[in-house]
Amino acid sequence: MRKRTIFRLATATVATGAAALAYASLVERNMFTLRRFDVPVLPAGTEPLRVLHLSDLHMTPNQVRKQHWVASLAALDPDLVVVTGDNMAHPEAVPGVLRALQPLLDYPGAFVFGSNDYTGPVWKNPFSYFLPEREYTEGVELPSEELRDVLVGAGWADLNNRRTTVKAGGRTIEMAGVDDPHVERDDYSAVAGAVSASADLSVALTHSPEPALLDEMAADGFALLLAGHTHGGQVCVPGVGALVTNCGLPRSMAKGLHRWPGSDSWLHVSAGLGTHPTAPVRFACPPEASLLTLIPR
Repeated sequence: MRKRTIFRLATATVATGAAALAYASLVERNMFTLRRFDVPVLPAGTEPLRVLHLSDLHMTPNQVRKQHWVASLAALDPDLVVVTGDNMAHPEAVPGVLRALQPLLDYPGAFVFGSNDYTGPVWKNPFSYFLPEREYTEGVELPSEELRDVLVGAGWADLNNRRTTVKAGGRTIEMAGVDDPHVERDDYSAVAGAVSASADLSVALTHSPEPALLDEMAADGFALLLAGHTHGGQVCVPGVGALVTNCGLPRSMAKGLHRWPGSDSWLHVSAGLGTHPTAPVRFACPPEASLLTLIPR
């Protein structure tokens, strides 16, 4: 009887694990979700401004469902579109990325790149994400300049270690960004400095939300900080949340809207729309885009 009970428990455990894996790989990773947040960063008495935040598409050529879903977000009629990197996961991903973004290129936009805009992903042991120090391995070269040329050609601001102003929703927005800190491509010193009092709004972008960098951005007075990279933890435990963030950000801030500690700035971290191709699963953390409605303080 004891052996039979143990066998039944083992069988039930394996079956439950298989069901969870099937759900995570076949169902939830395709449950594209729009999250909405009100962010109080505008001066009193001004009209709201809507920012569509996309991140971590990790696009491969055959992901037609994802491409159509992202393209459909143009119906939201945002004032500004912001993309915080890791758009590609395949050397032939640019056409798929553009099918997704094409309807959104008619709106004012800005972007920074992540590591997976420069080199493709390689197989990783998922448990390596729990190691505080692990070696970064580059994959195949990706057509980053081809993607950059299209986005810039559409009028979007390239904020990889750059700073500029963007007109959106009848407002002047001061924007700065860095290339991906996760692979040490960032150079905030090239764009650092207090925000202009003449701008209606200030926004800073980074792919990986590294706390030291966010501290600098907040100290310069950027009202809204936007990032991706974490995938929201990608595989989360219900009631617990993210187990890892793959950066220095606390697990409690792995996704969503947060007041950045010690400042007046707000941080929004997108859980992103894709997965690492060698770990195509999401659990208790569906893929997402976010519509941020900026409102008066």
